[in-house]
Amino acid sequence: MSVDSPRDRERLQQAVTYAAVGATQSPDLMRYPPVGYRPLEQRRRVGHGDERWAWAVDELLTGGVYRGAGMGVRITPVTAADAERTYHPVAFDDEGAPAAAAGVGADDEVYTASGERHLRPGDVIVVGLAVSRQLWLPLPTKVVLLEQEEQRVMYAVGTLPGHPFGGEESFTLEQTADGSVWLTVRSFARPATWWGWPLLPGLLLARILIAQRFLRALMRPLSAQPA
Repeated sequence: MSVDSPRDRERLQQAVTYAAVGATQSPDLMRYPPVGYRPLEQRRRVGHGDERWAWAVDELLTGGVYRGAGMGVRITPVTAADAERTYHPVAFDDEGAPAAAAGVGADDEVYTASGERHLRPGDVIVVGLAVSRQLWLPLPTKVVLLEQEEQRVMYAVGTLPGHPFGGEESFTLEQTADGSVWLTVRSFARPATWWGWPLLPGLLLARILIAQRFLRALMRPLSAQPA
């Protein structure tokens, strides 16, 4: 379910509902999350080898991590004009020296062999319960970060108005020197409405269970995937 809607296109112009954009990438997130937010981190080995890595990258960057967790997904691509305004921060090498200057501009669009488009910063992702061609209990988010290296791919989404939480969630896929492929899910969140606070213990448990389903989504046998 990747077809967008007029409501989703309106969301392209909305700002995220929290201030600490990018905080999921903080090394000390679990000890010092943004004030008032609850952090979460789950990490698991999802496979091994270059074939698993290539498949997992495509799955991650086309919304497969949501579909594999049993969710319906709608993705609305960022407009060309907004993509051109995407900010790219200074890049650093392994020794911490600047390797590339900051800049503004759109990245090239990338597609899988089957024609699915990879996510880009500014895309709107709405997930929920798929019923026929509708999404119930929609959870709107926007891609706020995207980083791609040879053996590391990461993107983060931030919550939009209408989401029961406020905060950010990131997915980091890495291939280690021994060929193992790992997925890390990190987030920080808090209820977006007053009535959410009494339900906080249950909501926190739901976040943990959903994060674990995200991890399992990239562990499916490759032989079971459609050609």
